[in-house]
Amino acid sequence: MTFRLVVPLRLSLVALLSTALVGCGQGQAAQVEQVSAGGTLYTVATVDLTRDRLELHWQNPTTGQPYGTFRQVAARLSKEGRRLLFATNSGIYAPGLRPLGLHVEGGRTLVPLNQARSGGNFALLPNGVFWVRGQRAGVTETQAYRRADPRPTFASQSGPLLVEGGRLHPAFNKAGTSFKVRSGVGVCSDGKVRFVVSGAPVNFYSFAVFFRDTLGCPDALYLDGSISAYATPQTDTQFAEFAGIWTVSR
Repeated sequence: MTFRLVVPLRLSLVALLSTALVGCGQGQAAQVEQVSAGGTLYTVATVDLTRDRLELHWQNPTTGQPYGTFRQVAARLSKEGRRLLFATNSGIYAPGLRPLGLHVEGGRTLVPLNQARSGGNFALLPNGVFWVRGQRAGVTETQAYRRADPRPTFASQSGPLLVEGGRLHPAFNKAGTSFKVRSGVGVCSDGKVRFVVSGAPVNFYSFAVFFRDTLGCPDALYLDGSISAYATPQTDTQFAEFAGIWTVSR
């Protein structure tokens, strides 16, 4: 059974968990929902690129140091006269808060494409890139991305791919025993981007099926595991620092 709790960003976490069904207000950006599927509750943020400003952040241009936290990015956006509406972690990263794979901001490649074939979940091939260019977004397998060279405004590489062209990653097993809190991003059949953070540990198979069958995303990418978090104006679940941070602001 699947059900959705549609929650305006202005609600607190307590209200979010206790509200049965709430419609988003006029002009509200980045709809956030609580969606239950297979006995697990997921937080789902839906981003409409025709109206929402989706960006990727790593280093503060003033200090040259990684932002690390949603709060620091929100403070920077506030100085620019913008309000953070939603944030979540980007892909897997290396020590020193350095993205492990491709990282593109404002059309500039700050970390090149990583073509490693070993090294944990990232190299559980196929892996891929989530990219944004104007009002278009995609989740593209790494080598296909290299060949296509879409010249995105923002992009982050991670792995493994959860779903590619409607097909689950070949290594995923319904009976898989690796259960973790997980985060990911999908580009769905309605053209919208959906970020997801699971509310409880799930295996890769269940997480991928959620993107494909519940959200209708034929392409989705794993972002990170147990430290995954998200923020809204009244909610911040972060407890560890991140390298890349995706934000929706206005």
